[in-house]
Amino acid sequence: MTNSLNKPPIWFWIVSALALLWNMAGVMAYLQQAYMSIESLEKMDQAERLLYESQPAWATGAFAIAVWAGALGCIALLLRKKWATPLFIVSLIGVLGHNTYMFFLSNTFEVLGSDRMAMPIFVILISLFLVFFSRKATAKNWLS
Repeated sequence: MTNSLNKPPIWFWIVSALALLWNMAGVMAYLQQAYMSIESLEKMDQAERLLYESQPAWATGAFAIAVWAGALGCIALLLRKKWATPLFIVSLIGVLGHNTYMFFLSNTFEVLGSDRMAMPIFVILISLFLVFFSRKATAKNWLS
């Protein structure tokens, strides 16, 4: 039994490449936060420093899962593999876990300001889009 794949349009490659760049920026943000130096922490005001130092391990873990699964999902898209979808679902779960902490279990927006809410909301929307996009690509037989 052969699995015939349809050739994806050029915009599939553009979206997939942009998604990988987006997720690599997320990986960099995670690494920057997870391995923040003492010097960087000392430059913060007391409330912001306490916010970073008191984040529970599960929230940091959710952040790591979100960015690494998302980046691997994008690589899977570029390789035209169906396992992109489960990776994006895992990434979305990580995003929702981390944002649950930020929005409901910490004083993140009191410390950083409510104007900082836009980025986490945008991250959720992009994560949802990537699940949807990979499912559509699978349904169109662009992924094997």
